[in-house]
Amino acid sequence: MVKKVKQYAGALGKDLPSSIVVFLVALPLCLGIALASGAPLFSGIIAGMVGGIVIGSLSGSQLSVSGPAAGLTAIVIVAIGKLQVFEAFLLAVVLGGVFQIILGIIKAGILGDYIPSSVIKGMLAAIGLILILKQFPHLVGYDADYVGDESFQQADGGNTFSSLFGAFSHLIPAALIIGVVSLVIMVVWEKYVAPKARILQLMPAPLIVVVVAVIINETLRSSAPDMVIKDSHLVKIPVADSVQGFLSFFTFPDFSHITNPVVWTTALTLAIVASLETLLNIEAADDLDPYQRVTPTNRELMAQGAGNMVSGFIGGLPLTSVVVRTSANINAGAKTKMSTIFHGFFLLGSVAFIPSLLNLIPLSALAAILIYTGFKLAKPSLFISFYKKGWDVFLPFAITIAAILLTDLLKGILVGCVVGMFFVIRSNFKSAVLVVNDANRYLFRLRKDVSFLNKPIIKNRLEKVPENSSVLIDATRADFIDRDIIEVIEDFLKHAPLKGISVELRKSNHKDQGFAANGTNIVAHAKPVIAEKEMAEV
Repeated sequence: MVKKVKQYAGALGKDLPSSIVVFLVALPLCLGIALASGAPLFSGIIAGMVGGIVIGSLSGSQLSVSGPAAGLTAIVIVAIGKLQVFEAFLLAVVLGGVFQIILGIIKAGILGDYIPSSVIKGMLAAIGLILILKQFPHLVGYDADYVGDESFQQADGGNTFSSLFGAFSHLIPAALIIGVVSLVIMVVWEKYVAPKARILQLMPAPLIVVVVAVIINETLRSSAPDMVIKDSHLVKIPVADSVQGFLSFFTFPDFSHITNPVVWTTALTLAIVASLETLLNIEAADDLDPYQRVTPTNRELMAQGAGNMVSGFIGGLPLTSVVVRTSANINAGAKTKMSTIFHGFFLLGSVAFIPSLLNLIPLSALAAILIYTGFKLAKPSLFISFYKKGWDVFLPFAITIAAILLTDLLKGILVGCVVGMFFVIRSNFKSAVLVVNDANRYLFRLRKDVSFLNKPIIKNRLEKVPENSSVLIDATRADFIDRDIIEVIEDFLKHAPLKGISVELRKSNHKDQGFAANGTNIVAHAKPVIAEKEMAEV
């Protein structure tokens, strides 16, 4: 315990500035997702606070950040519409948390280990591109789509690309100026200013961006009122005029709806989808972690379940681990989970004490922060490095990106996993059987698991062996040989002498592998089989 306290204290210089960055990124996302979900705006803030404080404390991940997720908005808005009562929906969130705890207990977290690395990298790159494409309209003052949307088809009937092109005809000059200035500050501060002094590294660039953006807009308010950014393009946090008013923002579930089957189906749906998103994002967080720490996934599911129970109890939206906030956390230099926890307290303190001040922040400044985060996730060098690794790696990576961009996160990941699985099977298929020849001498080496999928190639290659040849079938390195393969080889052993082919079959010493006892060695009058030394060279 003392060691952990020292570890957290030693990392405070990195974690505190990082938590401010995550707070600034999380604030508009929490509000935007709540707006898109048809829920009270403050429910998104509550979810962000719980994601930071509760899940951050219970999670085994040092860098993952949880909060309301865009991937759950469709489920939330449908559920609220069916239940008609927000308090009934909160009950479903609580029950969904219970289901997640059960998933953690039965060790369902292992599912995340089966996601190919190329798919995870593709997911991160896709999120980066989505941030760039989706936030550009907000950067120039066009807010037709809500902040934080990740899906291709938008609620306004448009899509990612139509919104992008539509932004050019709805430019707000002041928003564009603030957006461009904010991007320049992000680049210059991080690359040229901060490295010069340790004290400067404690001042995160996003905080400077926000301060400068507010100063620019407030200066325009007094000197050029016609250019000032309107309230519709500023952060919108509910403002309470008293402590009692603030407490009224918190809502409690109505347990009288416990017998409603829609509550239970919603809870189960939320638990499954939120758990899948969390497992994907945890894999991504571990991949981005510069220390490559491994998160215990079953513990993560239970932490998420506890967080959703608390969020539902006090009026918050359902939670998952989210890539955007996590990547912002890591890129800002966080070292431990204290950054996540601090960001939760910052959300709580800001909406309680300075909501009016936060409502002065232009969305274009926050969009610039997200665009810069997106660029870090989707650097051109990443695409080049995957291309150099070969098509078996590059295609799952690229197809995952395309699928996520054109659908949404979960559908895109599913497509990526199918493509990745195809290439895994293809790779194993190709490597399971090695066939080489030198003149009329042939070596068939069976390796690893030889399944029925390899039957056509083995059968065709054996039948193409010319007359009066020598064949060595080496099965000593095979862990498993399908019965169909055994039958093909035994059939070849029977008719090979008719073509003057001499055959030697070498079986594993530790298991029979299913070959017939009399099928070990058939030799016809032909040239000798490949010598042991030559076989080793092959």
